[in-house]
Amino acid sequence: MIERFEARATEEELADLRARLASARFPERETTARTARGRDRWTQGVPLADLVELVEYWRTTYDWRAFERRLHEIGQYRTVVDGLGIHFLHRRSSRPDATPLVLTHGWPGSVAEFVDIIDDLTEPRDAETPAFHVVAPSLPGFGFSSKPTEEGWGTERIAAAWVGLMERLGYDRFLAHGGDWGGPVTIALAGRFPERVIGIHTTTPVAPPGLSLDVLDPSERRWVEQTRAFEAHRLAYAKVMATAPQTIGYALVDSPVGLLAWIVEKFFEWSDTKESPFETISRDRVLDNVTLYWLTATGASAARIYFESHQSLDPDLRVTVPAALTTYPHDIEKHPRPWAQERFRRIVRWRAPESGGHFPAMEMPDAFVRDLREGLAAVLASGASPPVISRRD
Repeated sequence: MIERFEARATEEELADLRARLASARFPERETTARTARGRDRWTQGVPLADLVELVEYWRTTYDWRAFERRLHEIGQYRTVVDGLGIHFLHRRSSRPDATPLVLTHGWPGSVAEFVDIIDDLTEPRDAETPAFHVVAPSLPGFGFSSKPTEEGWGTERIAAAWVGLMERLGYDRFLAHGGDWGGPVTIALAGRFPERVIGIHTTTPVAPPGLSLDVLDPSERRWVEQTRAFEAHRLAYAKVMATAPQTIGYALVDSPVGLLAWIVEKFFEWSDTKESPFETISRDRVLDNVTLYWLTATGASAARIYFESHQSLDPDLRVTVPAALTTYPHDIEKHPRPWAQERFRRIVRWRAPESGGHFPAMEMPDAFVRDLREGLAAVLASGASPPVISRRD
């Protein structure tokens, strides 16, 4: 059964958040030089002055109700798949030729990543532009999806749940896109269910491990060096959540300031910006995302996706359906095409834009929508058969 869902925090919950923010205890200023500029200001984490200002804005100005209204405008629902309650956004296109598309977010994101692109995907202005019936589920343990009470909810099980969800909506065959954790979920969808997945687009085209550098040109080797530097020096957050999600969860569920700092650091570090994540992503949209984690108390349950799936993508899994792959220059992982094509056996479009980071749907929504459309258009033009859609909701 699919049920309509309405996000609605109580006034008591919002008042409690403001009270916690008002009574926050901050550490001393970082010992970074006061003359530091750009990314050098963030070498020890979120600068104190930045966080104090953001907390004050969150407490006094930010409007959660506006985000609730936006979710309601798009259309949100819940259903139970594989014994777990799954929340999802669902917007059907008015176009009779629209193709079903499932969008999967990652961490520290949520469905907030997609709220500014769904309208353009479902109702493009140009009649020649592909249109999509968009489904954007909240990962298990994220947002308004239920929190697993047992181990086993890794990317493979999530992919199987998405097949069940799409089938329940009447979408027996569909396209898929994902980045961050949505990348491995999308890869698992395509690799395990090629009879259901028409084709995919991903910004996280994870290659199999252990491939040789000899097949790479100098620019591709720089990609590998950058990725390995990230893994060596900036991956502590993932190792914490992969090994002790419950422990870090106590802090993330109890302290809104701690949660904010834990997430905002990643929005800055992984975005294509110089001084602040708010150069490209609106402050309100970042706070929509953080407030969603806070109100649903999902700091621990969301962290568990690292415990379940960190570096667990099957090295032998191959994707034979058409794939459009995009790697942004400031993303945290960059997989060169000679390596990616070892997993993705039918690459119909490959792009490496000159700008953009880990959150392209939020950083540069117009450019991202163009890339996603063109990538999925290439998938559809590659000879993949169109889906047969039945209305079941």
